[in-house]
Amino acid sequence: MSCIYSSVSSFSISSKSSSSSRSKFKPRISCSVGGTVAEPKTINATEPLLLDAVRGKEVERPPVWLMRQAGRYMKSYQILCEKHPSFRERSENVDLVVEISLQPWKVFQPDGVILFSDILTPLSGMNIPFDIIKGKGPVIFDPPTTLSDVEKVREFIPEESVPYVGEALTILRKEVNNQAAVLGFVGAPFTLASYVVEGGSSKNFTKIKRLAFAEPKVLHSLLQIFATSMAKYIRYQADHGAQAVQIFDSWATELSPVDFEEFSLPYLKQIVEAVKLTHPDLPLILYASGSGGLLERLPLTGVDVVSLDWTVDMADGRRRLGPNVAIQGNVDPGVLFGSKEFITNRINDTVKKAGKGKHILNLGHGIKVGTPEENVAHFFEVAKGLRY
Repeated sequence: MSCIYSSVSSFSISSKSSSSSRSKFKPRISCSVGGTVAEPKTINATEPLLLDAVRGKEVERPPVWLMRQAGRYMKSYQILCEKHPSFRERSENVDLVVEISLQPWKVFQPDGVILFSDILTPLSGMNIPFDIIKGKGPVIFDPPTTLSDVEKVREFIPEESVPYVGEALTILRKEVNNQAAVLGFVGAPFTLASYVVEGGSSKNFTKIKRLAFAEPKVLHSLLQIFATSMAKYIRYQADHGAQAVQIFDSWATELSPVDFEEFSLPYLKQIVEAVKLTHPDLPLILYASGSGGLLERLPLTGVDVVSLDWTVDMADGRRRLGPNVAIQGNVDPGVLFGSKEFITNRINDTVKKAGKGKHILNLGHGIKVGTPEENVAHFFEVAKGLRY
């Protein structure tokens, strides 16, 4: 397999240089073909490229998108934040959710458009009061620590608690018009439980581990509620327009392998099995940051795609995961602070190591605040110029 990207000089990106125009920045890519300049045509394919790649169909290049709401770093998003400073307002208002979700799509035309939301969004509907505070992050106001506390947690009913999510996904499908895959996402049970028990973000996870090792029945009860609820949430998102759903188990890698097999793996498997019963063709993507030590265990969940962070060499990841699971990733987000030549080389290296097919090109984590927008444009320019 050879992956060929035309020299950067054969592509052009038109943009205004002034910082005031960055929110309107739209890359225009033209490729030299047979001595002429060919503008790419918009094709409303039967299935988006991302879905074809995941399902092992023949594709000319790997699909590309940037993990988890890449628009958060954009100038246009920052302007919107000034008008709507509350994250929950932005993520729980249909019009704002749609606008923010579409910001990267309108500028860069990625192969995946992900819903603007948060993995903690379901908590209010589960009788777990929370907020996301600027400069501090998520805050859980009454963390459950006993079995009686957990018994107060309700199973999530998306139709009642987050109708705006369904409405936004339906609109996104119409707006994107199958030119890219619309992606939903949920939090995995252990990661959700970590936020809830810790009372927010954590550096050492002592509270969740104390519960796991001293009161495992309490934690298992909470994990079961989350597993049942997230399976419902995934089905809800799919029924309203999501064409693939990513499961974030960001904090599962804080567990040792033996503890992952007790407190995360069974619940992930339960979610996948429940979803596949009703939505057998819905691609499910699993992401766990720092997952190198657990890599062989991740496909045991039954997901269709395992997303790698940049701490795993892509060739090693492909070998360790085996041929039956698709892979996503795994360019270091920090690479986008480098030169355009450096970015190009890293993309080519990643795609070469991933091999032909069943690969979604992505970063190994979310895009960093302060990333130059022109470098993001270059990332997509290079990615879309690749050919197997």
